[in-house]
Formats: sequence, structure tokens, C-alpha cells
Amino acid sequence: QVQLVESGGGLVQAGGSLRLSCAASGFTFSSYAMGWFRQAPGKEREFVAFINLNGMTTDYAHSVKGRFTISRDNAKNTVFLQMNTLKPEDTAVYYCATKLTGNYYLAARWDYWGQGTQVTVSS
Repeated sequence: QVQLVESGGGLVQAGGSLRLSCAASGFTFSSYAMGWFRQAPGKEREFVAFINLNGMTTDYAHSVKGRFTISRDNAKNTVFLQMNTLKPEDTAVYYCATKLTGNYYLAARWDYWGQGTQVTVSS
């Protein structure tokens, strides 16, 4: 069965960096696009970053563009999110997702999700 396991979250001061990982199993990882989303308390899950199946195409939410970088290692079935210059408003649970069925900005268009990893940025 499809399994996505996020790791790398934690508590960091504003201006710091974190690198999130999402280890995938149960499907042919190199055949699927991957996405990162986040959800803050009381808010809807929102798009963060997208990467296509071979890593040649990426896209980012306006709020993280220039600070976050998505990448993937198809040999290790893992997708990463490098987060730099973190801000308190980046505080959220971060989720990876796979098996896209439409517009990648929309959480409802991704079929499988990990359990999430908490990122907390202190001011």
C-alpha cells in the first residue's frame, strides 16, 4: 500500500532553516509527481510546492518562493523540502502528497498523504 512518511520538522528561530524529508513506498515513486502542503491551526491546508516526476519542473506558493526548494531523489524514493529564512508564519504541520488527479494547487486533487511533521518558527 502507498505510504508516505515525513520527517525533519522541529522548532527553529526565525531566520533559521530546516530540511523536511518524505520517504515513499508502495508505488513506483519515479512515475508520480509529488507535492508539499501545510496546515496551520484553524486554517485550511494550503499548497507549498510541487515537483514533477523527474524533478525538472517545480512550482511554489508565492509566500515561500525564493526561500523554499523542493527536490527529489528517485533512487531513494524520497522528496525533500529545504526551508530557509523561516518566518513565524511558516509555522504549520507540513504534509507530502502523491498521486495527483488534477490541479496541483488543490489539496483535494492529491490521493495519498503522509501523517505530517510539525514545523514551529519562533520570533
